[in-house]
Amino acid sequence: MEQYKKDFIDFMVDCDVLRFGEFTLKSGRKSPFFMNAGLYVTGSQLMKLGEYYATAVHENFGDDFDVFFGPAYKGIPISVATAIAYSRLYGKEIRYCSNRKEIKDHGDAGIMLGSPLKDGDRVIILEDVTTSGKSIQETFPIITSQADINIVGMMVSLNRMEHGLDDTSATALSLVSSEYGFPTASIVDMNEVQEYLYNREIKGKVIIDDEIKKSLDDYYDKYGVKKS
Repeated sequence: MEQYKKDFIDFMVDCDVLRFGEFTLKSGRKSPFFMNAGLYVTGSQLMKLGEYYATAVHENFGDDFDVFFGPAYKGIPISVATAIAYSRLYGKEIRYCSNRKEIKDHGDAGIMLGSPLKDGDRVIILEDVTTSGKSIQETFPIITSQADINIVGMMVSLNRMEHGLDDTSATALSLVSSEYGFPTASIVDMNEVQEYLYNREIKGKVIIDDEIKKSLDDYYDKYGVKKS
């Protein structure tokens, strides 16, 4: 596993963004872990988060693109932080763009924030996590209605490695790729997280012990991709 992936897992744990316990997801699933990107709240945290996204984007998609799109609301600070980091790390100015949940009818009117999308723009979508693929169903028609754009790919911080709501044959992230026709990637996936954290002590505490490992195994027996 690349060093930046290990560092990112440590970073999620240190920021208390990645938690283990009992959680009810938006999809209704009962999960033994939860990732909340809304807990990146300080300047140094957002700076590091942008660097991890920028590194992963560069490793997976190169640098032939023009815009980072971050869906409202958590994608907004992610797209801004990543644009800043990309300029500093790779010397390329990437515009940022996000959507509003509601259309604004005065001043800076419309449904979009940041840079307007233009015909020919090559766009990378930045999400926090994809569980069921529902988020992209909402944002894809919004951005593709703004201009004749080309979506280069989608990057999430954590691939939960579980199937979508209606298809058990592939992960939700890979289903997004097959349905919408662009590649998807993640900074890390849950297989990497489990491998790295199992029986590893951080600040005097084992993050994934045998009990949590069993709950994760049980969860993926139910929601992991079914092997044919």
